[in-house]
Amino acid sequence: MKSLLSTLLLLFAIVSVGYARPIATSEIAAKSAQGLRLLSLAEGEDPVWKTEAEVLDLLRAGKNFFDVTDTYELETKLRAQTGSAAKVVSDVLRATYAAPSKQTQVRAILGTLTTTNMQSYLNTLTAFNNRYYRSTTGVSASNWILSTVQGFATQYGRSDVVAQQVTHSFQQPSVVVRIPGSNPSAPRVLLGSHMDSINLSNPTNGRAPGADDDGTGAVNLLEAYRALLQGNFRPTNPVEFHWYAGEEAGLLGSQAIAANYKSTGVQVKAHLNLDMTGYYKPGTAEVMALAPDYADSGLNEFMKLLITAYSRIPWANDLACGYACSDHASWNRQGFPTAYPFEAVTGNDNPTIHSASDTTSVNGFSWTHSLEFAKIAAAFAYELGI
Repeated sequence: MKSLLSTLLLLFAIVSVGYARPIATSEIAAKSAQGLRLLSLAEGEDPVWKTEAEVLDLLRAGKNFFDVTDTYELETKLRAQTGSAAKVVSDVLRATYAAPSKQTQVRAILGTLTTTNMQSYLNTLTAFNNRYYRSTTGVSASNWILSTVQGFATQYGRSDVVAQQVTHSFQQPSVVVRIPGSNPSAPRVLLGSHMDSINLSNPTNGRAPGADDDGTGAVNLLEAYRALLQGNFRPTNPVEFHWYAGEEAGLLGSQAIAANYKSTGVQVKAHLNLDMTGYYKPGTAEVMALAPDYADSGLNEFMKLLITAYSRIPWANDLACGYACSDHASWNRQGFPTAYPFEAVTGNDNPTIHSASDTTSVNGFSWTHSLEFAKIAAAFAYELGI
């Protein structure tokens, strides 16, 4: 009964997306200029203005939110065009996918994934003092990711692959790489992680290696992308890899990209979010935990089949992730099917994140565990892209 009630409340909140007090463009411009941020703190509630100090207080208290300062007007326009969110609810609940069927081709690619490569990538990312979205080192991290993915395309002779940065209102750009499909108009298959890191004690200057949050997800995608190019992956559907900026400050990069895709009519077949994949509490079962909320139920069923087919560790149902807990929520917010496999059942996950202690030396960090998520990323791209 509790599960059914929660689902009904969520559907009601999604349908009731109209704001009681629409915010004028002039107000957004004026308050943004004052350094205020517009935050959506809960389903069905109007967003509220907060100072930077109040934003940090929310983060330190573990309160998740969407920072909608940059996307509020676009989302309001989208709601006005559609009239209601009923179609969004329908789309989110009814995505269906064929069972994995390309084991021979996929396993050949998975065999080329290595923890050595992922360790090398992560050594570079964690060497930045932090990857905070408003720091120069956050920009440097984005530049390094762009250069790396461009280098893989050159290495494997893939001049058709397009890699670019997506600029935002803040310093750190997101990175998007597209492997074109033989059917350019087919719905896109998307895989995302966030590149930024944060030290909640001193966000701008504090040491934030972000090895697990989200260095692991970022390097999973780098290695999956590299292996697919090495395997001469030429999909039918366009396949994109995304590294999002500003996740730690309210899902900024993923929101901007998801809202842009919605407003420009981009069709999305599925979106996979990898955020923390390298840790499980010593003494607990090693699993891939699937977030049940703000994710597509049909895509989660596909993920169970995918994990069973291609991973040595089993899937598990996670506890509720909560409002705006990671970048998959940005895609769910726009009605796109998304899934979020997590490193462990919530409670058995990494306790050192958002601090200088988020390194690979923490007891419980496992490269072989993280490798399983890179396998699932490559398999996801192949099975849904071909």
